[in-house]
Amino acid sequence: MILIGLGANLPSEYGTPAETLEAAKTALNDHGISIVKASSTYLSAPVPVSDAPWYANAVVAVKTDLTSRILLTALNNIEAEFGRIRTYRNAPRILDLDIIAFNDEVIGNEGSHLCLPHPRMHDRAFVLKPLIDIAPTWIHPVLKLSVSELVEKGMQTQADVFEQTISLEKGESYRVAG
Repeated sequence: MILIGLGANLPSEYGTPAETLEAAKTALNDHGISIVKASSTYLSAPVPVSDAPWYANAVVAVKTDLTSRILLTALNNIEAEFGRIRTYRNAPRILDLDIIAFNDEVIGNEGSHLCLPHPRMHDRAFVLKPLIDIAPTWIHPVLKLSVSELVEKGMQTQADVFEQTISLEKGESYRVAG
């Protein structure tokens, strides 16, 4: 299973962060990346905690003939097309596209250009909550835990963060957090 995380916390030419994620889904298809299943869109606080706007986040399962490295390049190209400019680590952004997992590939380490599965995905409510929508039984290839187990573990260790990561209602494109 190939999983991609989508996030945005700044408006774009496509509208609110949530509307930007919808436009990004179309862009994925335009780059040979077909969405098989998509989560709801969630609203979550920035990590690490800051005064930046809250994020709209989602996860999609995709099919593609691209290799993981070429997929990463395609995702970076889509971000650039949307106007993302990388200023500093964890800066607010118009669009963020991350490979969460590429089948069972285990590549690199946290400092690598490409690290699979994503090195912090199992600690991020904004990845796990959308992921449970589409793949609750997916098994993390390193930790050997299902998404459901990772969410349960996260609820025990980061209950406040998991409770604050909320699904947007159908038709909602953004709301003020809290």
